[in-house]
Amino acid sequence: MKSITVGKRKSGQAQGLSEEKKTRKAARAQKALAAEDAQSAGGKPARKKPGKTTRRMWKLKISSGAFIAPSFIGVMVFFILPFMVVIQYSMVDNPISNNFVFLDNFKDIIGNSAFHKAVHNTLVFSAVAVPLAVVLSLLLAIVLEAKLPFRTQFRTFFLSPMMVPVASIVLIWQVLFHYNGAVNDMLAVFGVSKIDWFKSEYSQIVIVILFLWKNLGYNMILFMAALASIPKDILEVARLESATPLQTFFYIKIRYLSSTILFVTIMSLINSFKVFREVYLLTTDYPYDTIYMLQHFMNNKFKNLDYQTLSAAAVLMSLVMIVIIGTLFLVENHFGKDVEG
Repeated sequence: MKSITVGKRKSGQAQGLSEEKKTRKAARAQKALAAEDAQSAGGKPARKKPGKTTRRMWKLKISSGAFIAPSFIGVMVFFILPFMVVIQYSMVDNPISNNFVFLDNFKDIIGNSAFHKAVHNTLVFSAVAVPLAVVLSLLLAIVLEAKLPFRTQFRTFFLSPMMVPVASIVLIWQVLFHYNGAVNDMLAVFGVSKIDWFKSEYSQIVIVILFLWKNLGYNMILFMAALASIPKDILEVARLESATPLQTFFYIKIRYLSSTILFVTIMSLINSFKVFREVYLLTTDYPYDTIYMLQHFMNNKFKNLDYQTLSAAAVLMSLVMIVIIGTLFLVENHFGKDVEG
């Protein structure tokens, strides 16, 4: 009997010790959790092993660099390095002898009368065509934003020039504005004498119409997307506050459209310099004075292998473009800085 009693006592003591150990482990776990909660509440990050963190960061950097590398290499090879070569050519007498002349090429080109004419015509064309492209495309987007019948057909009509090849565009314009073309035939009905559109003072008007016809559709789609992204609750508040449509447009919509207006203006400006293709196909190397563009000047210098003058003109044009685009960014930042991101 005594042995049985002693055995029961020992087993009871062992059970008590194991329960105490479990209680201590649970208390330690609770303390550890409480300490982690206190660290997270106090803003202190949990400690991590530095070796694993460093390896993970290096892997992330390497993978990110691998994704960026093809684009970076492409920009360097096809844009940055060629532009560096152009800057070098602009400061030598010719690419063969490669004698350094510093700014002599720039002085020569500034005094060139053909360069003056090309710059003047290009600036006039851009100053007329780019604002018209931005304003007219915005107006078309606002009109098509309303619930009008045949919206899809109108949109397709304005986008169709983007699908037409340049050669076809030139052919259409030659049929319309030739001396014996359709436009002169229509004017003859009203008693207006024939106009030689490509060899008169009206030639730049023809090119402006061509530029607008080709670019309005793309700009219009961009503005329609931007108008659709304006918060509807803000427009509803303006309507409840009895704001007129003009007040809503100038004080709300223009603010939210500022970044899109900047993008459309820059793209239209770039496209105004690319209109040379159509003008060249319509009028060849030496067109009428009013449509002798900067690209004509550069193309003729390229054909004459005058690379140093061509490079100097390209550098000057790049500097002007940088100034214009930088100014546009400053204006957009001023008018759009209070818009929610």
